[in-house]
Amino acid sequence: MRYRPLGRTGFSVSEIGLGCASYWGLPRFDEGEAVRLVHRALDLGVTLFDTAPGYSRGEAEPRLGRALKGRDLDRLVIATKVGTFHAGGGRMGRDFSPAAITASVEASLRRLGLERLALVQLHGPAAAELNDDLFEALERLRRRGLAAAFGANSFDPAVISAIIAAPGLDVVMLDYNVLRPERAVLIDAAAAQGKGVLAGMPLAMGHVDGQIRKLRGLRDLWYAARALKSHRQEVALARRFAFLRHLDGMSAAQASLAYVLEHPGVSAAVMGTTRMAHLEANVAASALALPADVSARIREAQAA
Repeated sequence: MRYRPLGRTGFSVSEIGLGCASYWGLPRFDEGEAVRLVHRALDLGVTLFDTAPGYSRGEAEPRLGRALKGRDLDRLVIATKVGTFHAGGGRMGRDFSPAAITASVEASLRRLGLERLALVQLHGPAAAELNDDLFEALERLRRRGLAAAFGANSFDPAVISAIIAAPGLDVVMLDYNVLRPERAVLIDAAAAQGKGVLAGMPLAMGHVDGQIRKLRGLRDLWYAARALKSHRQEVALARRFAFLRHLDGMSAAQASLAYVLEHPGVSAAVMGTTRMAHLEANVAASALALPADVSARIREAQAA
Protein backbone atom coordinates (compact mmCIF):
# COMPACT_ATOMS: atom_id res chain seq x y z
CA MET A 1 0.00 0.00 0.00
CA ARG A 2 1.21 3.47 -0.81
CA TYR A 3 0.34 6.59 1.19
CA ARG A 4 -0.28 10.25 0.38
CA PRO A 5 -0.64 13.41 2.46
CA LEU A 6 -4.19 14.51 3.17
CA GLY A 7 -3.62 18.09 2.08
CA ARG A 8 -2.17 20.20 4.88
CA THR A 9 -3.95 18.35 7.69
CA GLY A 10 -0.74 16.63 8.81
CA PHE A 11 -2.34 13.22 8.20
CA SER A 12 -1.06 10.63 5.77
CA VAL A 13 -3.67 8.25 4.32
CA SER A 14 -3.62 5.03 2.34
CA GLU A 15 -4.27 5.55 -1.36
CA ILE A 16 -7.24 3.19 -1.04
CA GLY A 17 -9.73 3.98 1.69
CA LEU A 18 -12.61 1.78 2.83
CA GLY A 19 -16.11 3.23 2.76
CA CYS A 20 -18.18 1.72 5.56
CA ALA A 21 -21.71 2.28 4.33
CA SER A 22 -24.56 0.90 2.22
CA TYR A 23 -25.07 -2.88 2.36
CA TRP A 24 -21.90 -3.35 4.45
CA GLY A 25 -23.57 -1.71 7.45
CA LEU A 26 -27.03 -3.26 7.23
CA PRO A 27 -28.02 -5.93 9.79
CA ARG A 28 -28.92 -8.28 6.94
CA PHE A 29 -25.21 -8.41 6.04
CA ASP A 30 -23.51 -10.76 8.49
CA GLU A 31 -21.64 -8.77 11.13
CA GLY A 32 -18.82 -11.28 11.36
CA GLU A 33 -18.19 -10.92 7.63
CA ALA A 34 -18.36 -7.12 7.86
CA VAL A 35 -15.83 -7.09 10.71
CA ARG A 36 -13.51 -9.47 8.86
CA LEU A 37 -13.45 -7.07 5.92
CA VAL A 38 -12.35 -4.22 8.18
CA HIS A 39 -9.68 -6.37 9.83
CA ARG A 40 -8.37 -7.55 6.47
CA ALA A 41 -8.26 -3.95 5.24
CA LEU A 42 -6.17 -3.07 8.29
CA ASP A 43 -3.84 -5.99 7.61
CA LEU A 44 -3.44 -4.79 4.00
CA GLY A 45 -2.40 -1.32 5.14
CA VAL A 46 -5.66 0.62 4.76
CA THR A 47 -5.60 3.56 7.17
CA LEU A 48 -8.60 5.59 5.96
CA PHE A 49 -12.13 4.54 6.91
CA ASP A 50 -15.10 6.68 5.90
CA THR A 51 -18.60 6.48 7.35
CA ALA A 52 -21.53 8.67 8.48
CA PRO A 53 -24.36 8.69 11.05
CA GLY A 54 -27.01 8.23 8.38
CA TYR A 55 -25.33 5.44 6.44
CA SER A 56 -26.94 1.99 6.42
CA ARG A 57 -30.04 3.34 8.20
CA GLY A 58 -27.87 4.49 11.09
CA GLU A 59 -26.13 1.13 11.54
CA ALA A 60 -22.78 1.82 9.83
CA GLU A 61 -21.09 3.91 12.53
CA PRO A 62 -21.73 1.55 15.45
CA ARG A 63 -20.73 -1.45 13.33
CA LEU A 64 -17.44 0.23 12.40
CA GLY A 65 -16.89 1.03 16.07
CA ARG A 66 -17.32 -2.63 16.98
CA ALA A 67 -14.97 -3.68 14.18
CA LEU A 68 -12.24 -1.32 15.39
CA LYS A 69 -12.54 -2.22 19.06
CA GLY A 70 -9.25 -3.47 20.43
CA ARG A 71 -7.29 -2.57 17.28
CA ASP A 72 -4.33 -0.19 17.09
CA LEU A 73 -5.85 3.13 16.00
CA ASP A 74 -2.73 5.29 16.11
CA ARG A 75 -2.19 5.47 12.32
CA LEU A 76 -5.84 5.45 11.34
CA VAL A 77 -7.84 8.32 9.91
CA ILE A 78 -11.46 7.67 10.85
CA ALA A 79 -13.72 10.05 8.96
CA THR A 80 -17.40 10.60 9.58
CA LYS A 81 -19.92 13.22 8.53
CA VAL A 82 -22.32 15.71 10.05
CA GLY A 83 -25.41 17.54 8.85
CA THR A 84 -27.44 14.48 7.85
CA PHE A 85 -28.88 11.63 9.91
CA HIS A 86 -31.19 8.65 9.64
CA ALA A 87 -34.68 9.96 10.34
CA GLY A 88 -36.43 6.59 10.31
CA GLY A 89 -38.41 4.80 7.66
CA GLY A 90 -35.55 4.94 5.20
CA ARG A 91 -35.59 8.75 5.25
CA MET A 92 -32.63 11.08 5.76
CA GLY A 93 -32.86 14.25 7.81
CA ARG A 94 -30.69 17.38 7.54
CA ASP A 95 -29.56 19.88 10.13
CA PHE A 96 -26.46 22.05 9.73
CA SER A 97 -27.11 24.24 12.75
CA PRO A 98 -24.13 24.64 15.14
CA ALA A 99 -25.97 22.82 17.92
CA ALA A 100 -26.80 19.88 15.65
CA ILE A 101 -23.24 19.67 14.33
CA THR A 102 -21.85 19.57 17.88
CA ALA A 103 -24.35 16.95 19.03
CA SER A 104 -23.66 14.84 15.93
CA VAL A 105 -19.91 14.76 16.56
CA GLU A 106 -20.40 13.86 20.22
CA ALA A 107 -22.78 11.03 19.27
CA SER A 108 -20.44 9.74 16.54
CA LEU A 109 -17.56 9.54 19.02
CA ARG A 110 -19.71 7.38 21.31
CA ARG A 111 -20.85 5.10 18.48
CA LEU A 112 -17.32 4.71 17.10
CA GLY A 113 -15.70 4.29 20.50
CA LEU A 114 -13.24 7.14 19.89
CA GLU A 115 -12.02 10.11 21.89
CA ARG A 116 -11.25 12.19 18.81
CA LEU A 117 -12.24 12.12 15.15
CA ALA A 118 -9.44 12.65 12.65
CA LEU A 119 -11.81 14.08 10.04
CA VAL A 120 -15.35 15.45 10.22
CA GLN A 121 -17.04 16.26 6.92
CA LEU A 122 -20.16 18.30 6.22
CA HIS A 123 -22.42 15.91 4.34
CA GLY A 124 -23.90 17.57 1.27
CA PRO A 125 -24.20 21.16 2.51
CA ALA A 126 -25.67 23.96 0.43
CA ALA A 127 -23.27 26.80 -0.34
CA ALA A 128 -25.35 29.15 1.83
CA GLU A 129 -24.89 26.85 4.82
CA LEU A 130 -21.11 27.39 4.75
CA ASN A 131 -21.37 30.40 7.06
CA ASP A 132 -19.39 31.91 9.93
CA ASP A 133 -21.60 30.37 12.62
CA LEU A 134 -20.96 26.91 11.21
CA PHE A 135 -17.20 27.42 10.97
CA GLU A 136 -17.06 28.75 14.52
CA ALA A 137 -18.86 25.61 15.70
CA LEU A 138 -16.26 23.49 13.93
CA GLU A 139 -13.43 25.46 15.53
CA ARG A 140 -14.96 24.95 18.96
CA LEU A 141 -14.91 21.20 18.31
CA ARG A 142 -11.25 21.45 17.35
CA ARG A 143 -10.41 23.44 20.48
CA ARG A 144 -12.19 20.84 22.62
CA GLY A 145 -10.01 18.16 21.04
CA LEU A 146 -12.99 16.30 19.55
CA ALA A 147 -11.93 16.66 15.91
CA ALA A 148 -8.63 17.34 14.18
CA ALA A 149 -9.62 18.32 10.63
CA PHE A 150 -12.77 19.33 8.76
CA GLY A 151 -14.02 18.91 5.25
CA ALA A 152 -17.17 18.63 3.18
CA ASN A 153 -18.66 16.23 0.69
CA SER A 154 -20.65 17.29 -2.36
CA PHE A 155 -21.40 16.25 -5.94
CA ASP A 156 -22.53 19.77 -6.95
CA PRO A 157 -19.72 21.65 -8.78
CA ALA A 158 -20.86 25.03 -7.42
CA VAL A 159 -20.85 23.74 -3.84
CA ILE A 160 -17.51 22.00 -4.37
CA SER A 161 -16.05 25.32 -5.50
CA ALA A 162 -17.41 26.97 -2.35
CA ILE A 163 -15.86 24.23 -0.22
CA ILE A 164 -12.50 24.74 -1.91
CA ALA A 165 -12.70 28.49 -1.24
CA ALA A 166 -13.66 28.06 2.43
CA PRO A 167 -10.63 28.62 4.71
CA GLY A 168 -12.31 26.68 7.52
CA LEU A 169 -12.32 23.42 5.55
CA ASP A 170 -9.27 21.22 5.06
CA VAL A 171 -10.65 18.45 2.82
CA VAL A 172 -13.11 18.07 -0.04
CA MET A 173 -14.77 14.80 -1.02
CA LEU A 174 -16.22 14.60 -4.52
CA ASP A 175 -17.29 12.03 -7.09
CA TYR A 176 -14.31 11.33 -9.34
CA ASN A 177 -14.08 8.37 -11.70
CA VAL A 178 -13.79 7.58 -15.41
CA LEU A 179 -17.37 8.83 -15.88
CA ARG A 180 -16.57 12.19 -14.21
CA PRO A 181 -13.36 13.50 -15.83
CA GLU A 182 -14.63 17.08 -15.48
CA ARG A 183 -13.94 16.85 -11.74
CA ALA A 184 -10.19 17.00 -12.48
CA VAL A 185 -10.38 20.80 -12.77
CA LEU A 186 -11.90 21.03 -9.30
CA ILE A 187 -9.25 18.69 -7.91
CA ASP A 188 -6.55 20.95 -9.38
CA ALA A 189 -8.16 23.94 -7.67
CA ALA A 190 -8.40 22.12 -4.35
CA ALA A 191 -4.78 20.99 -4.49
CA ALA A 192 -3.68 24.56 -5.28
CA GLN A 193 -5.38 25.64 -2.02
CA GLY A 194 -3.65 22.89 -0.05
CA LYS A 195 -6.86 20.92 0.42
CA GLY A 196 -6.91 17.17 0.77
CA VAL A 197 -9.07 15.47 -1.87
CA LEU A 198 -10.99 12.25 -1.29
CA ALA A 199 -12.37 10.63 -4.42
CA GLY A 200 -15.74 9.11 -3.65
CA MET A 201 -17.37 6.67 -6.06
CA PRO A 202 -14.00 5.84 -7.73
CA LEU A 203 -15.49 2.63 -9.14
CA ALA A 204 -18.52 4.49 -10.53
CA MET A 205 -20.62 2.24 -8.26
CA GLY A 206 -19.41 -0.83 -10.15
CA HIS A 207 -21.11 0.18 -13.39
CA VAL A 208 -17.87 0.15 -15.42
CA ASP A 209 -17.29 -3.42 -14.25
CA GLY A 210 -20.84 -4.44 -15.17
CA GLN A 211 -21.67 -5.43 -11.59
CA ILE A 212 -25.36 -4.84 -12.21
CA ARG A 213 -25.43 -8.04 -14.30
CA LYS A 214 -23.51 -10.15 -11.77
CA LEU A 215 -26.34 -11.29 -9.54
CA ARG A 216 -24.97 -13.85 -7.09
CA GLY A 217 -27.02 -13.13 -4.01
CA LEU A 218 -29.27 -10.76 -2.07
CA ARG A 219 -26.58 -8.06 -1.79
CA ASP A 220 -26.22 -7.95 -5.59
CA LEU A 221 -29.97 -7.58 -6.04
CA TRP A 222 -29.91 -4.74 -3.50
CA TYR A 223 -27.19 -2.84 -5.39
CA ALA A 224 -28.81 -3.55 -8.78
CA ALA A 225 -32.16 -2.20 -7.59
CA ARG A 226 -30.48 0.96 -6.30
CA ALA A 227 -28.65 1.43 -9.61
CA LEU A 228 -31.82 1.02 -11.68
CA LYS A 229 -33.72 3.39 -9.40
CA SER A 230 -31.21 6.24 -9.14
CA HIS A 231 -28.28 5.75 -11.54
CA ARG A 232 -29.61 4.69 -14.92
CA GLN A 233 -27.66 7.41 -16.70
CA GLU A 234 -24.38 6.18 -15.20
CA VAL A 235 -25.22 2.57 -16.10
CA ALA A 236 -25.72 3.60 -19.74
CA LEU A 237 -22.63 5.80 -19.85
CA ALA A 238 -20.45 3.04 -18.40
CA ARG A 239 -20.98 0.92 -21.52
CA ARG A 240 -18.44 3.12 -23.29
CA PHE A 241 -15.81 1.76 -20.93
CA ALA A 242 -16.62 -1.94 -21.31
CA PHE A 243 -13.14 -2.46 -22.81
CA LEU A 244 -11.73 -2.12 -19.28
CA ARG A 245 -13.24 -5.53 -18.49
CA HIS A 246 -10.84 -7.21 -20.92
CA LEU A 247 -7.42 -5.87 -19.98
CA ASP A 248 -4.34 -7.98 -19.42
CA GLY A 249 -3.01 -7.86 -15.89
CA MET A 250 -5.74 -5.83 -14.20
CA SER A 251 -9.47 -5.89 -13.66
CA ALA A 252 -11.88 -3.13 -14.64
CA ALA A 253 -12.11 -2.12 -10.98
CA GLN A 254 -8.33 -1.95 -10.63
CA ALA A 255 -8.07 0.10 -13.84
CA SER A 256 -10.77 2.46 -12.55
CA LEU A 257 -8.89 2.99 -9.30
CA ALA A 258 -5.57 3.42 -11.09
CA TYR A 259 -7.21 6.10 -13.26
CA VAL A 260 -8.36 8.02 -10.17
CA LEU A 261 -4.97 7.72 -8.49
CA GLU A 262 -3.19 9.01 -11.60
CA HIS A 263 -4.27 12.48 -10.52
CA PRO A 264 -1.59 13.77 -8.13
CA GLY A 265 -4.13 15.96 -6.33
CA VAL A 266 -6.13 12.96 -5.11
CA SER A 267 -5.21 11.92 -1.58
CA ALA A 268 -7.20 8.67 -1.60
CA ALA A 269 -9.85 6.77 -3.49
CA VAL A 270 -12.61 5.63 -1.11
CA MET A 271 -14.36 2.46 -2.22
CA GLY A 272 -16.81 0.10 -0.57
CA THR A 273 -17.24 -3.64 -0.83
CA THR A 274 -18.88 -6.62 0.82
CA ARG A 275 -16.57 -9.26 -0.66
CA MET A 276 -13.10 -10.19 0.54
CA ALA A 277 -11.80 -10.94 -2.95
CA HIS A 278 -12.91 -7.50 -4.15
CA LEU A 279 -11.25 -5.82 -1.18
CA GLU A 280 -7.94 -7.57 -1.77
CA ALA A 281 -7.95 -6.90 -5.51
CA ASN A 282 -8.93 -3.26 -5.10
CA VAL A 283 -6.27 -2.60 -2.47
CA ALA A 284 -3.71 -4.05 -4.90
CA ALA A 285 -4.57 -1.22 -7.32
CA SER A 286 -2.43 1.06 -5.16
CA ALA A 287 0.65 -0.48 -6.81
CA LEU A 288 -0.70 -0.42 -10.39
CA ALA A 289 -0.20 2.13 -13.16
CA LEU A 290 -2.39 2.40 -16.23
CA PRO A 291 -0.61 1.54 -19.48
CA ALA A 292 -0.42 4.52 -21.83
CA ASP A 293 -2.67 2.88 -24.42
CA VAL A 294 -5.37 2.23 -21.80
CA SER A 295 -5.22 5.84 -20.61
CA ALA A 296 -5.61 6.97 -24.23
CA ARG A 297 -8.66 4.74 -24.75
CA ILE A 298 -10.23 6.10 -21.57
CA ARG A 299 -9.77 9.67 -22.83
CA GLU A 300 -11.27 8.73 -26.19
CA ALA A 301 -14.33 7.21 -24.50
CA GLN A 302 -14.70 10.29 -22.30
CA ALA A 303 -14.48 12.61 -25.29
CA ALA A 304 -17.18 10.62 -27.08
